[in-house]
Amino acid sequence: MKPFSKDILFLENIDEVCNNIITKLKNDVYQKLQRRGAVIGISGGIDSSVCMALSAKAFGPEKVTAIMLPEQDSSDDSKNLALKLANKFDVNTLEENITQALDGFGCYNRRDEAIGRVITGFDPKVDKAKIEIKQNINKNIPAIFSITVIKPNGKVYSKLLPAKEYLQIVASTNFKQRSRMSMLYYHAERLHYAVIGTPNKHEVEQGFFVKHGDGAADVMPIGHLYKTQVYQLAAHLGVPQEIIDRTPTTDTYTAEQTQEDFFYQMPFKEMDLTWYGWENNYEAEEVGKVMGKTTQEIENIYKSFERKKKTTEYLRMRPIF
Repeated sequence: MKPFSKDILFLENIDEVCNNIITKLKNDVYQKLQRRGAVIGISGGIDSSVCMALSAKAFGPEKVTAIMLPEQDSSDDSKNLALKLANKFDVNTLEENITQALDGFGCYNRRDEAIGRVITGFDPKVDKAKIEIKQNINKNIPAIFSITVIKPNGKVYSKLLPAKEYLQIVASTNFKQRSRMSMLYYHAERLHYAVIGTPNKHEVEQGFFVKHGDGAADVMPIGHLYKTQVYQLAAHLGVPQEIIDRTPTTDTYTAEQTQEDFFYQMPFKEMDLTWYGWENNYEAEEVGKVMGKTTQEIENIYKSFERKKKTTEYLRMRPIF
């Protein structure tokens, strides 16, 4: 086993890594799935951008359809960056606004009703809201979720979320990922294409995806890559710099919310290395020395990883029969 270092996840032969993914994509889509191209949802985020770039190189841009799936809470930046990406790789785009579908499911009303039970005076017409985790991951405290509401005058109200309201808010917003999945499969079936999934290794293994939503796809070309490796591929493939520089967001709630706020509780660079140390059985002391943390802090983070993997196991399970 190599000594633990901050460079341990660096991809030495990036050309070979890309070529292997592209070859596997072709084999999976053409041979195993017997489909003739790829449909992919693009959001202007780093993961979907890398997957679209890889797909364009695997199948040729004329056999890739990139679909933008905004709704009323989406940032304008998402569409602008998605279009810039598609233009860079000569991939055709479609836009499917899913706001009316979400209205039909009662997505917004169900979510806002639950928020209003926790924050008195919440007005969804003008207020912005998001879910956050505020505990430090170094302290081995199970994730406790808070709801934060931001008023038009900038005043911020935040309260811990009772389980009932937390579950209702998450179940409501999950309509977004599941509606997007339905639309992607509509176009994939219409074109006889495969759906390309965009989750990276952390999203798959820590359960940061919606079952039968963004967790549903025919192939997941970067599902084995750490986030910092995805960034390395992005630079190599020529993904626009604005996308590489953009802070990863969930683009799910009305208030701006990073993936770190909502789920991961630590920056990607630290998380990648610590996760690698954990899954490869490096001693906490050795990892701590490299990461500038105490042995106890690394042990606490390891426990948090174990807890996340265990509590999200059902998301990765196939139906039981």
